[in-house]
Amino acid sequence: MTEFESSPLGNQLADKVRRRRRLEAHTSPLPEQTRIFTVSNQKGGVGKTTSTVNLAAALSRRGARVLVIDLDPQGNASTALGVEHRPEVNSIYEVLLGESSFADTIQQATDNERLWCIPSTINLSGAEIELVSMVAREQRLKSALDEYLSEHPEAFHYVFIDCPPSLGLLTVNAFVAATEVLIPIQCEYYALEGLSQLLNNISLIERHLNPKLAVSTILLTMYDPRTNLAQEVAAEVREHFPEQTLETKIPRSVRISEAPSYGQTVLEYDPGSTGALAYQEAAAEVAARWAARVSQEEGQ
Repeated sequence: MTEFESSPLGNQLADKVRRRRRLEAHTSPLPEQTRIFTVSNQKGGVGKTTSTVNLAAALSRRGARVLVIDLDPQGNASTALGVEHRPEVNSIYEVLLGESSFADTIQQATDNERLWCIPSTINLSGAEIELVSMVAREQRLKSALDEYLSEHPEAFHYVFIDCPPSLGLLTVNAFVAATEVLIPIQCEYYALEGLSQLLNNISLIERHLNPKLAVSTILLTMYDPRTNLAQEVAAEVREHFPEQTLETKIPRSVRISEAPSYGQTVLEYDPGSTGALAYQEAAAEVAARWAARVSQEEGQ
């Protein structure tokens, strides 16, 4: 073994090579029915939108057809996927108000033939007020999505809904439309702050509006293995949610943070980075866990 190979940098490069080979050696099973995720955490700055677009991109690279619905008025998911979201563009706002359909608003993401997005525009910032007086105001997104999927049953393997970091009518619409909740949790101070309230809200939605809703996936983000704090937070989350927490941890990464400003996911911006590799591993794990669960249920 050379001096370089035994150095920290050499070990890191060797580890990346091993991880890439492991990913390449395994294919990800595709779900027979569309899996619909709401990606939510009422605490801001946890990597919610970043995880939405990068998981979606990673799954599409593993052969899945994926739709991202940008339900956040800030439109960061639309920016990261490189889709047009000027105020005059048809968006999720028009869909919620019944002025447009999914078919009229879907755009293909830049440089990715299996990834689509329904964008958000600044108009969405006033939607909460407009929805208050509408019939079935909590069901608007679900109705539009169900209608599209009934007409195009094989359109998507996955749908990811990126919602704002607050519990208003937009987030309620996201919960009602989904069957699974994915919660990103950052490995930093106050990581679990607000989580119990989020879980209570999800439980209320499940009881009163959407009995199919369940927290299926928890993703640890902004992980720095050099700090005791990150390791302690990861251990605490796994202790409370052993079944839902993915083994993959998303590292704190400058490349992940830079990518959206170029209208790209980190997989397009720097495919060789540790951040891109981690999201590919997380995507593979999301697919593999689902397949294992289905197999177990069929065997019972």
